Amino acid sequence: MREILLAIGVVTAAMLLLCVGVILRKDHSFRSQHIHENKKMKEDKIHCAISEDKLEQRKKNKQIDVDNL
Repeated sequence: MREILLAIGVVTAAMLLLCVGVILRKDHSFRSQHIHENKKMKEDKIHCAISEDKLEQRKKNKQIDVDNL
């Protein structure tokens, strides 16, 4: 029982600290964790796996010559 109460206390403390961080920020929101919004990733032209897959599928579909099938 003591471990459960300790876990609940830790989770509660973490939530409170996150709320304080959001309240003290100017825009009152969390920073995005997505790859496409990271400046360094944009400079290196790195995208998330889903975007990379879509781009590759488009390239592949353009290469297929439908008339010769």
